[in-house]
Amino acid sequence: MHHLIKKLLPSVAVALTVTGFTLPAPARAQTYPIDCAILLCLSGGWPASVPCARARAEFIRRITPWPVEPPLQIWRCPMGASYENDRPSNNAGRIFEALYQADNRRPLQSLPVDDLVPTDEALRRVQDRADIDISGPEFNFVRSIRVFDVRYARQHESGRDGDCNRSATVVLGTYGTQGDFSWQRSSITALPEAHVGLERWGQNCPGIYHRSVFVDWRDYEGNYGFEQVNY
Repeated sequence: MHHLIKKLLPSVAVALTVTGFTLPAPARAQTYPIDCAILLCLSGGWPASVPCARARAEFIRRITPWPVEPPLQIWRCPMGASYENDRPSNNAGRIFEALYQADNRRPLQSLPVDDLVPTDEALRRVQDRADIDISGPEFNFVRSIRVFDVRYARQHESGRDGDCNRSATVVLGTYGTQGDFSWQRSSITALPEAHVGLERWGQNCPGIYHRSVFVDWRDYEGNYGFEQVNY
């Protein structure tokens, strides 16, 4: 499995222009869903190629407010069918095949992003999921993705009494076993070390007003990556 992914990932750019691989005629005429490219490129640590650059740009665009979307929408990448008579026995092969399927995408359900979150139930907007079983460890990179939406974080000293007032709303988006996406309440203290902008939170009372979306992940080999968008 590991060797297959390493073999396929450097060839994404070539594969998407249908050179270097022998594919049936129907596959040559079809375009690939962007989420299949995101899935494949993310697993390999975003290898240098035009398709992976485009996939990463879309991955980041989705967390750029507003609204904040799941950066990987795996339910938009059909992996349940094959153009070959003998379907590969591993999921990496299905990911690769999905690049050449028709873009029969399901409608994306909206993820409302409110300034304040009244209840935990309102936060849990579960999306669709992958159309094949991705519960195996080879898809742990999907479940590693975390989206921290710091909707606001404010720290300031009150006028007369000198007390420090702090308030924040942070929500965390995560992926379930089958790639389903949901939101839940989180906190400033849960933000990864790589997040920038709240280092002085809780130290004395410097004035802070911060809003950002931070996404991090680990690729197939466990290498750490992240992006942050401030707003």
